[in-house]
Amino acid sequence: MAVYIEIKRKWEGFSIELQVKSSAKRIGILGASGCGKSMTLKIIAGIETPGEGRIQLGPRILFDSESRINIKPQKRNVGYLFQNYALFPAMTVEENIAAGIKGNKAERKRRVREMTERFRLAGLEKRLPGELSGGQQQRTALARIMAYEPEMILLDEPYTAFDGFLRDRLEQELLTMLDDYQGTAILVSHNRDEIYRFSEDLLIMEDGKAAVFGKSKDIFENPRKIAAARLTGCKNISRVEILNPHSMRALDFGITLHTVREIPGDTSAVGFRAHEFVPIWGKRQKNCIRVQVESRAELPFEWKYYLKPETEEGRRGGESLCWFVQKDKWQELSERGLPDYLQFSEGKLLFLQE
Repeated sequence: MAVYIEIKRKWEGFSIELQVKSSAKRIGILGASGCGKSMTLKIIAGIETPGEGRIQLGPRILFDSESRINIKPQKRNVGYLFQNYALFPAMTVEENIAAGIKGNKAERKRRVREMTERFRLAGLEKRLPGELSGGQQQRTALARIMAYEPEMILLDEPYTAFDGFLRDRLEQELLTMLDDYQGTAILVSHNRDEIYRFSEDLLIMEDGKAAVFGKSKDIFENPRKIAAARLTGCKNISRVEILNPHSMRALDFGITLHTVREIPGDTSAVGFRAHEFVPIWGKRQKNCIRVQVESRAELPFEWKYYLKPETEEGRRGGESLCWFVQKDKWQELSERGLPDYLQFSEGKLLFLQE
């Protein structure tokens, strides 16, 4: 089902201006805190109203400022899973699930039973939310949403309140429960790994605007914008001075990079992911930086090295280069010692714009 979102709204000191069109079943919204992710969901749900724009879900228009259409939240057929799940604390599991179901008593009872079985809540029907685990609360909230068969589900950072282990379990449970959901689901998060696993299409937001939008895998492979590169985990980003179509000075790395492919003329920065470096022992090769370790951290599954830029020019930028070594490379490092240089593989260079 195609989704079209074109919204504009201004507040004092902040504004949102977006235009997104997608036919994906799973859409992710990634961005730093305060960039407007949650507000975007509230506008889609009808909790907040944009100043102008259009929101369309399939053939249904939910909002159109020109035509003065603004469907009420309860009529939009959009389910909203809040960060804290927003369960009614004085209502039991079955009462929470039944809250949004229409129909007579028998129909509602049948639908509640169907949902408790589907979401593995059988035996918990009489419990209050405060008597449930985090996973049981999540399943109850999702069962309540699914009970009225929405065309779209909005997921607003549903794992924020949980630690790493439980967070991973809840994420996997949610993905499993959404396997047979035929509608559109939108997940908001500031966690790039969650977004990558969840989404087919990805919107990266910065200061209320779309920094990048497209296929998730394509954006992680080639973020195109500096903000998108940072949010998808790129640790090494340098301002550049383009010298010619095939060479550029990476000012914050302190080296000149040479490329076979042509450097886009609008490139203002270059990015390189911390785990992509090629270690070089011996003679310096093309696109290499000397290994000068400032500090290191040996973690259970990864060694992290923080390196000085090649020159004083680069050091004035104030940022170390990051080299992250996966466990399968540890033995080689232990046997041979640190390499003399690290090479920037040309195919892994990210040409970035503001």
